[in-house]
Amino acid sequence: MADEKQKKAKKAKEPAKKKAAAKKEPAKKKAAAKKKEPAKKEGGKKGAGKKETSKKATGKKEPAAKKAVKAAPIVVRASSRYVRVAPRKARLVADQVRGLHIEKARALLQFSPRGAARDIGKVIESAASNAENNHDLVADEMRVAEITVDEGPTLRRFRPRALGRATPINKRTSHIAVALSPEEE
Repeated sequence: MADEKQKKAKKAKEPAKKKAAAKKEPAKKKAAAKKKEPAKKEGGKKGAGKKETSKKATGKKEPAAKKAVKAAPIVVRASSRYVRVAPRKARLVADQVRGLHIEKARALLQFSPRGAARDIGKVIESAASNAENNHDLVADEMRVAEITVDEGPTLRRFRPRALGRATPINKRTSHIAVALSPEEE
C-alpha cells in the first residue's frame, strides 16, 4: 500500500514538473527576445546599420546609395587660423556679415569700428579671389553663405601686481572660416 501511495505521489508531481518546465521555457525565450530587440532598434551593435534598401513596385531591392543625387552649388572657401582677436568679439562682426551679398559685406566691414572687421574682411577677400582664380566665377556675384569663428589656442601670460602677486592675462586667438556661394537669381 505504501508503494501505491508513493507511485501516485510521483505521478502527481510529474505533471506539475512538466507544467513548471513548460512555463520556464517561454519565459526564457521571451527574455532572450527582449534582449535582442533593443539592440536592433538602437543600432548600437556592430553590423546593425549596414545597407538600407528600398522596395519598388516590382519587389526588387535597390541599394539606398543609388538614389538620385542633386548637384550641389559651388561653395568657395577660405580660412585664417590663429588670428589674434578674441572669438567672442569676432563673432559679433561675423553675425552681421552672414548671408549678405559680398558688396554689402565689404561696405559694412570697411566702416565697422571693430578691430575684428579688418581680419574678417581679409578672409572674405581671400575667398573672393579663390572664386575667381580657382573656380572661374565672378567674385561680385557671390554671397557669404557661411562664416564661422572658432576658438584657437589661448596664449597665457601673467601681469605683475601689488604685493608680489601676479594675475593671469589670456590672449585669445581665433580660427575664421568663410564660405561663399553664387547668388541665386
